[in-house]
Amino acid sequence: MNHSKKAAATLPLVRCAIYTRKSTEEGLEQEFNSLDAQRESAEAFIRSQVNEGWTCLPERYDDGGFTGGNMERPALQRLLADIHAGTKKFSSGIQNNHLYRAIFGDQSNAVRQLAQHLLI
Repeated sequence: MNHSKKAAATLPLVRCAIYTRKSTEEGLEQEFNSLDAQRESAEAFIRSQVNEGWTCLPERYDDGGFTGGNMERPALQRLLADIHAGTKKFSSGIQNNHLYRAIFGDQSNAVRQLAQHLLI
């Protein structure tokens, strides 16, 4: 076993959930759309961290056609519920801008709730 595989074997597993969002439905009907591109980028980043123990979860948390101005988004609510339930420990994305806006906008209560569960 090489050194990087030994290091990865001793690191705690970091299960990564990916949240994607697009504020309009325009283009979502395409076979490969913005949500797919966001996920593909996040998956590549997570793969680049495999030696740190990161793994990508298969569940999709995609909100197509939902504004980032509030927390009323089905996939975001499902992700937050999973985080609170302890099934997800880390949420990742290349830019994380949608999640940042969702949490850090006027959502200070969400920050307090997630601080103990979510590493961004």
